Amino acid sequence: MRTQHLPRTITRILNTASALVLLGSLSQMALASDRRLAEENQAVKENAKRNVILIIGDGMDDNQITIARNYLKGARGKLQLDHLPLRSTSQVITVDEEQPDLPIYVADSANSATSMATGVATSRGRISTTAGDDQDLTTIAELAKAGGYATGIVSTADVADATPAVFISHIALRGCKGPSDMQPTENTPSWSNLEACVNDQIARGGKGSIAQQIATGNTDIVLGGGSSHFDQTAESSDLTLLALARKHGYQTVSSAEELPGLETSQKVLGLFAPSNLPTIWQGEKGRIAEKPSPSLLNRLDWRLGSVELPEPMRCEKNPQFGSTPTLKQLTDTALKHLAAQDGEGFFLMIESASIDKQSHARNPCGSIGELEQLEDALISALAFAEQEPETLILVTADHGQAAQLKPNISLFAHGGIAVYTPGHVARLITPENQIMAVNYATNDFPYEEHTGVNVPLYSNQQGLGRIAPMVTQPEIFNIMAQYLNLPAAPSKPAAQ
Repeated sequence: MRTQHLPRTITRILNTASALVLLGSLSQMALASDRRLAEENQAVKENAKRNVILIIGDGMDDNQITIARNYLKGARGKLQLDHLPLRSTSQVITVDEEQPDLPIYVADSANSATSMATGVATSRGRISTTAGDDQDLTTIAELAKAGGYATGIVSTADVADATPAVFISHIALRGCKGPSDMQPTENTPSWSNLEACVNDQIARGGKGSIAQQIATGNTDIVLGGGSSHFDQTAESSDLTLLALARKHGYQTVSSAEELPGLETSQKVLGLFAPSNLPTIWQGEKGRIAEKPSPSLLNRLDWRLGSVELPEPMRCEKNPQFGSTPTLKQLTDTALKHLAAQDGEGFFLMIESASIDKQSHARNPCGSIGELEQLEDALISALAFAEQEPETLILVTADHGQAAQLKPNISLFAHGGIAVYTPGHVARLITPENQIMAVNYATNDFPYEEHTGVNVPLYSNQQGLGRIAPMVTQPEIFNIMAQYLNLPAAPSKPAAQ
């Protein structure tokens, strides 16, 4: 018996009908998702508190995460980051200072964090100000405060450093940290261009240094390093910045022991080191990545001779860390303080800063320990969100960094030729008793460069339906603003 085939016309009609049904279903799903988000935002207006916790791993690209995962959990293990239900990608956007319509392909922390804080791409070195015309950009923390939310900043860096600074200050250059930086002197390094700070002096109608803006600001809690700036005399005042902060309602603390006794009715400024907080880990006896040592014959002809690689090592505790509060302790303190405030909820930025800083210094153990600190802070944030489910947690990086995984023994070394990195390499003995080679080769300068890769963006359950598979960094601002029912970023040219 012959199989009966439908005429082609009928088949096409049925296929078209099926496609229309599918499109209709997808449209209904999209509309349902939009309705759900609209209903949730309406609920924020009516009753429920809502919170945003933004965790930034400075320089935490996929290489850094993989290196840390291998060392902390093993090649088959998973970090806390890996258990989050959403993983997206964030494209870092930087513009040229002289021609803001043109892109620059590698960012610094100031401009990339400004993108997230304000929704506007700017040029390198700027702290929440526009490229070219130097206009202040309203930040998510400022909008949140104006909208009835409490705000907080936690960092393992100097609190006047680029990433924390962009959320709560505005200035032309990230180097304008304290009052002494606002006027160039004969001792000012030629590369620092601190003349850019002059126009932001209070005497010239500006807002003053980053630290002075923090001391006179209204952020509910600021925790990190940077006490050296606050020991300086304030611009247009006889007071130190620390005394000025107290005059503006801050209770000030400088040790981990003081954290449990903080008054939730007062703002908090906690400064736990003169500059950046020390890292938890270091390489054995303070070792960092080192250059391979080729034989004389190999230096004469790359096809001959041999090479001696740096000795393998393990990570160890950094004795300088001492009684420094951990990022988890600072996070727990900030969450407790912000949750006790009246209002609509809160915005909190937490930065694990030395993933980047130790990569600049070619110290993989410092970066790994700092990423472990981020993991502990994330665990605290997730525990808080379990109790307060209207809490959006975002974890991301500001830019890429130099550290790169390479073969311990080159794939091309089988023919007896000495193949080795032209840069610096650290050979770490992992808990799996294998050697992991971490390479640094962006330059031959004492300080490694950032790289121009996109960076990961993670979220908890609250991010589902709100975050696309790929976003630009300025769009992170809009995700946070929408969640808190705050105004979106100002429109800018499409290139941004």
